[in-house]
Amino acid sequence: MKINGNIMSKDTVVATVKDGQITVSDTALLPLYLQRTGDVESWLRGRAIDTHRTNSRLLKKALRLTLADDVELVLKVNAAAITDSYWFRQDGAAIKYEDVRFKENYFDKLALHGDPDSFNQPYSRTPELTNIGSFEKCWRLTGGKWWMIKQGNELERFSELFICRLGKALGFEMADYLPENGTIKSPDFTDGASVNYEAADGIVGDDEDYIVNFKAFWNLSPELAKQYLQIIYMDTLCFNMDRHTKNYGVLRNAESGEILRMAPNYDNNIALFARGIPRNLDRTNDKLVSLYCGLLEQDSSALEIAKHYPVPTKEMIEGCISQISIPIDKETVCKFITNGSNQIQDNLSR
Repeated sequence: MKINGNIMSKDTVVATVKDGQITVSDTALLPLYLQRTGDVESWLRGRAIDTHRTNSRLLKKALRLTLADDVELVLKVNAAAITDSYWFRQDGAAIKYEDVRFKENYFDKLALHGDPDSFNQPYSRTPELTNIGSFEKCWRLTGGKWWMIKQGNELERFSELFICRLGKALGFEMADYLPENGTIKSPDFTDGASVNYEAADGIVGDDEDYIVNFKAFWNLSPELAKQYLQIIYMDTLCFNMDRHTKNYGVLRNAESGEILRMAPNYDNNIALFARGIPRNLDRTNDKLVSLYCGLLEQDSSALEIAKHYPVPTKEMIEGCISQISIPIDKETVCKFITNGSNQIQDNLSR
């Protein structure tokens, strides 16, 4: 389809798009992905709901958007999202940011559970069309604040809840997660796009390589690199196989575009034993340990930072488990994480 209009940051025009081609007027406020690629169509597609999710297909049907592709889906809500203040104003539209930012969501139950009563709702603007990710989830407005609600089995929910608590016990910045009626919920860490969240693919593309990422963040700011290293340290301890460039990133000042810090560590539901208890509990020949320690071997700055990271104790791990009502083999969790930590410390000592 022909893409014509303006890329907006709140009510500021940051770029003009003519037949899909971009002309930038404010580089400082331009989304990082567009700074890197200039590819407007890919940027729009990257903001679309994952249509492989069963409930997303129900949502499309309820909204009479069954035949719409990803670009058409996001443009239905001007490509607006909960966690940033970017949006797309199509040619001829006399609208402002206040007209496109979300103030309600009547399709949260449909997106989360496939609720049949929600299926019959009349059309209204919903943030679900730009709610990315592969798990069934929804945005819910409670007490004037947006919360992400996510489904998952017991082990997936335990992983998210536990890693949140362990990371905080170690002194790292973690997104908050709470249990709620067989789901987990997390408050919007941008506080209604008072800061802009942008995923790491805006900086490194699809390259998940630790060395590439650490260097890229170091070049932006050594403090960012330190915060990135905290994330992959937690991934290594807790065996998060699913870290990719769409589930970590940075927070930017919504008024100036300045990169402020890494976003808090989130999206840890496919970690620990969420996909079954590994046979390799002693963590020898552990791929994530190898990748993490490989970065430390290659980059002296990363090594120097990692030397000062706290080591989780058995008591700390047990204390975090005790805060969660989901049943789990406490001894096995302790053994698995402690052995991973020991492997890291052994590499550091060498």
